[in-house]
Amino acid sequence: MFKGYVHRLCGCRKPVLDDDGQPVLDKKGDPKTTVVGRTCPLLKKRDHGTWFYCVELPLGPKGARRRPRKGGFATKKKAEDAAQEVWDLAHAGVDVLSDETVEQYLTRWLGAKQSTKRSTNHSYDDYVHRIFVPHLGHHKLRDLRTRHIEDMYAAIRAENDRRRKNQQEAADAITAERAAHKAWKDALAPRDPQLKSAWHEAQNALKSALAKPRKPTGPGTQRRINAALSSALQSAQRQKLISDNWARYVELPSYRPPKPLLWTKSRVETWRATGEKPSPVMVWTAAQTGEFLDSVVPDRLYPLWHLVAFIGLRRGESCALPWSETDLDEAVIHVTEQIVAVSWEAYEDTPKNDRIRDISLDEDTTELLRWWRKAQRTEREDWEEKHRTDPEKYGPYVDSGRIFTKEDGSAYHPQFFSDRFERLYKKVGLPPVRLHDLRHGSASLALLAGVHIKVVQQRLGHSSIKVTADIYTSVAEEVEREAAAATLAVVPRSRKKQLPPEEAPLEGAGADGEESESEAADGTASGPTETAA
Repeated sequence: MFKGYVHRLCGCRKPVLDDDGQPVLDKKGDPKTTVVGRTCPLLKKRDHGTWFYCVELPLGPKGARRRPRKGGFATKKKAEDAAQEVWDLAHAGVDVLSDETVEQYLTRWLGAKQSTKRSTNHSYDDYVHRIFVPHLGHHKLRDLRTRHIEDMYAAIRAENDRRRKNQQEAADAITAERAAHKAWKDALAPRDPQLKSAWHEAQNALKSALAKPRKPTGPGTQRRINAALSSALQSAQRQKLISDNWARYVELPSYRPPKPLLWTKSRVETWRATGEKPSPVMVWTAAQTGEFLDSVVPDRLYPLWHLVAFIGLRRGESCALPWSETDLDEAVIHVTEQIVAVSWEAYEDTPKNDRIRDISLDEDTTELLRWWRKAQRTEREDWEEKHRTDPEKYGPYVDSGRIFTKEDGSAYHPQFFSDRFERLYKKVGLPPVRLHDLRHGSASLALLAGVHIKVVQQRLGHSSIKVTADIYTSVAEEVEREAAAATLAVVPRSRKKQLPPEEAPLEGAGADGEESESEAADGTASGPTETAA
């Protein structure tokens, strides 16, 4: 049991009197007052005042007294329970006298992060300043509980409702702007000035609608937010600043990462009719991939598209891949780094999950890279000649050592690859995919070719086979058809096809579905009549 006491106090005040019993005045001439305290006669009433606790903890440095106090409890029992909790936390090593707020702690925690990647730190910094501090920052760290975190997610859900409303307003504003523009454009000369005014008003309304936040914080993002908060609180728990990681007990909406879907013929037809993608992650079929690659053979970065489609390199890995880590004699590339963009700033980093790996190359890919290396050397010679003749227009050649570079040898920003890829496939009229989805498709192509899934996992640099099987692969229709045919072929049959007769009714069932009398009598029924293949 805790050492200390609980008592009841009220806010009643009484005048301050001097030695003669006269009221003492302040500088303004008003009578001074003081708290009545425990001597208030009204404290005898059960509904007067509130309960306080005072806990006596072991002495601190230099014999300083350590006495946590808190009031405002409706009953004596609640004050005693709270005092007992403080006593237990103190003896568990928690600093119950700390006044550090959640904001102060999270700021200190961010500054001490050393082991995470820059992109992860950037996400943590965003969550802390945009979400945690506004909703939780004012609480003392030692007073933080799960209910406070649940209130934060309730506010996020309410904000999501507002953002969905903003989405609809933006969609309506786009429709209105297009209608107003069409009305002005289709009007016969001389055009009514009011039509142009209406169009300008619609443009302003659209601009205002698009300025509002419209992207909801989805279940996946909420889980990443909670993981960041849990990491911070886990660190606080290890430091004995709190007794538990309260973020672990928050119930979040269920979430399953979207699985890649194949752009089948029916899905393509639906997309062309409605403009809607069946899934956020879509993968081209082998035929669609071939159509894209055939169309981009003249493109300067054709070797890049070839590597992503067949080898499955990530965008940042392709951007960072140097010639020094590419052995064309041994037909192997060593993936040792990637270029990552955080707030558009590009920097070098290790591959995702720090999975440095070697990827063997086929003969065609090797020859393609040999050709590209020769073409890049020719580009360098041409650029250096231009620099000599016109140095103001053409700067010195940048020897970045990368495989995929600009004409002057400097490295690309990763986003350039995504933007150019989108422009190229749209020219051919192919259904939309992201550049990263082209990497997903390489897994499907490998499975279609009969490559073992363990090999696919290692080539793509996934952390486990489960990731490869459950998330990042979309098995092509050809593989499914072959699997279905192979399953049927396991069972030996006397004829290739087993079909019921077209004219005669099936034996063993009448019009009402009942068994025939003869079959019911002997308990047997004949199978369907065999027909020739």
